[in-house]
Amino acid sequence: MSAALRALIAAPAPEAAPLPPAAHCAPGVRLLRGVPYAVPAGARPLELDLWLPEEPAGGPVPLVLYVHGGAWRIGRRDDMGMRLRDWEPGPFARIAAAGIAVACADYRLSGEAHFPALLDDLRAALRWLALRAGELGIDTARTVVWGESAGGHLASLLALTGPSPGQPAPAGAVIWYGPSDLTTARGGWDPHDAATPEAALLGAAPATVPDLARAASPVTHAHADAPPFLLVHGDRDTMVAGGHSHALAARLEAAGAPVDLWTVPGADHGWYGVSDEQVTEIFTRSLAFVERLVS
Repeated sequence: MSAALRALIAAPAPEAAPLPPAAHCAPGVRLLRGVPYAVPAGARPLELDLWLPEEPAGGPVPLVLYVHGGAWRIGRRDDMGMRLRDWEPGPFARIAAAGIAVACADYRLSGEAHFPALLDDLRAALRWLALRAGELGIDTARTVVWGESAGGHLASLLALTGPSPGQPAPAGAVIWYGPSDLTTARGGWDPHDAATPEAALLGAAPATVPDLARAASPVTHAHADAPPFLLVHGDRDTMVAGGHSHALAARLEAAGAPVDLWTVPGADHGWYGVSDEQVTEIFTRSLAFVERLVS
């Protein structure tokens, strides 16, 4: 095959490909679905969905980069957890209606690639968003990362270790019941067990790859210049022990970084076990935290 034909067959590079037409999914909100942002070698194209405020009048709008959960091995980029799936309008449309764009990004799952590939994908998403910021009307210097469960783990790492060189660091992080330490036994989880989601993420039982497990642990990366964190965790979480958020909060506080830890009484993983009103309060307070950081 000639180089010219190969170039014609190949899809346009994500940084230059035309943006899809926007749908109007809620009053004052535009939605761009399935926008390719990266094509890792040997892997499927990675896409993101964009919820954008309708024709903002005050210049570029701030951004939430949302990272989905699913134990690093399953999950959909547009899912904020089981308790918010039936909301109408949905949580991302509500954020956009508040004047903040939302990008929900794919990342390679643990069956496709091991850590740190998943984190590299999120950095690639931030690079793409920065490159296309003018077309999208967003201000990536005012980006808050928001993740739940495994997505909270990745969002924490992104906030603590930074994006690609030359890009602005996230302005803050909202973390819902995210793992923070892949080295310490908690809540029945054993770092020597090779059959856990954490082992699938790393490619081996965490205890057998201690350097990699530490590198993949947000607690390892706490530092004084970390952006403000909001950590929200149920006190009855049976999947990710609440000690993960307590440990990360303690490390951030010890480093002198701003952190707010909110323990939700009676809440299991995914906010199971609490009322609809409490779930709404958790979302509303999380959004208010974002608004304070980017206003």
